[in-house]
Amino acid sequence: MRRRNGVLVLAAFAGLLTGFFAPPGNSQDAAAAPVKPPLAHLNAYVEAFNSGVQGRMKTFFETHFTDAALKEFPLEKRVVRFRATKNQLKSITVEKTVSDGPTHASILIKAGNGSLLLVTASVEKGPPHNLTSLVIDMVEDPEAIVPPEPMADEKELVAAVKTFLEDKARADEFSGVVLIARGAKVLFHEAYGFADREAKVPNAKDTKFNLGSINKNFTRAAVLQLVRQGRIALDDPIKKYLPDYPNAEAGEKAKVRHLLSMTSGIGDFFGDRYDATPKEKIRTLQDYLPLFADRPLEFEPGTANKYSNGGYLVLGLIIEKVAGVDYYAYVRENVFKPCGMADTDSYPRDAQVANLARGYTREMETAGSPRVLNLATLPGRGSSAGGGYSTAADMLKYVLALKDRTILLPDVANGLGIAGGAPGINSVVEWDAASGYIVIVLTNFDPPTAGQAARRILSWLPR
Repeated sequence: MRRRNGVLVLAAFAGLLTGFFAPPGNSQDAAAAPVKPPLAHLNAYVEAFNSGVQGRMKTFFETHFTDAALKEFPLEKRVVRFRATKNQLKSITVEKTVSDGPTHASILIKAGNGSLLLVTASVEKGPPHNLTSLVIDMVEDPEAIVPPEPMADEKELVAAVKTFLEDKARADEFSGVVLIARGAKVLFHEAYGFADREAKVPNAKDTKFNLGSINKNFTRAAVLQLVRQGRIALDDPIKKYLPDYPNAEAGEKAKVRHLLSMTSGIGDFFGDRYDATPKEKIRTLQDYLPLFADRPLEFEPGTANKYSNGGYLVLGLIIEKVAGVDYYAYVRENVFKPCGMADTDSYPRDAQVANLARGYTREMETAGSPRVLNLATLPGRGSSAGGGYSTAADMLKYVLALKDRTILLPDVANGLGIAGGAPGINSVVEWDAASGYIVIVLTNFDPPTAGQAARRILSWLPR
């Protein structure tokens, strides 16, 4: 299971057989037409998932996946992942078929926990058309779903992306850098728009962009690094490392694993207190604590899941306590440096940093309203929950370090999907381990600028 800034991503499953929902179109035509293999796999997956029977899911994995997929991600791990996913989602109900092609299909489902999810199945081109992957993405806006429209080859992909981004930039709907790679081979890397609109400084390939919550992935990597070293234990409570934590109940009940999985019950540091605080005074992790830490838990740790900036701020403080250095220094030396990420860091807002993009947000939430600098919303310095800066090239180095296991994360066998967004900030990193494609979109415009571009590019990737 991987999380894309509030987006749950579940990768690499498989299937075949009959189902209980039909492709889009006239109901009589749909009833008469044979169900294509990808949609048939999805039917079987939904039915097996809702049965709740572990043995049935095991049989599904055994009979619906290709041998190559089962070799890449073994059956036993799939069963373990099913149990975790079943516990979180409870049940799934099909809302509609989004796409129905010969090699891939997507359905929109609603989970028992209330989440909307897009489930996409991809199959091998030749018989028996077994699954090569099954991916589940949480959907925030069903209207923003982009069905797959694979290009014939990478040359066609690059041409389509180039035209798409040029049109968006010309319409002032995109400003940033896009990088597409297959493994270490860069297929496309271009910059659009301005890093500084007032000074007319254009974005360049090496421009540094605010990553937003993508920094949480670095924090996660750092914590798990310390866990492997035996310096942090996942089942230790907050109070073991932070005995003076302002909320005694949270300190006693919330464990490190709860913080990592956003099941701690600790809330957000954004809100009334953040708005009322002079932003230049928020410069260390300790400066964030008064914004949220004394508030009651929103639920009993481990009983629910809710996006938590506060929880990742606490993880940063735990890193500082254990490592004996500040969070920024720790990730710089132990995450960024091993990856060769020389252009990635959390810079103070008033620092003079070369090639840094300024963020621009709409004055009003309407298309065409003026764009203004986002300084009023930026803290004096980002945190372990987000707000650091990087380049597209450095983010590629990070993905390759995960691929080569220079940096170890336990749930990236099938790839990675992470994103960050705030006023004047939107970044997306997508890596599909099966195909090797990596898509990186960094922007200095509001969400969903990067998300829309990334979704379109992902829909075009050759299959």
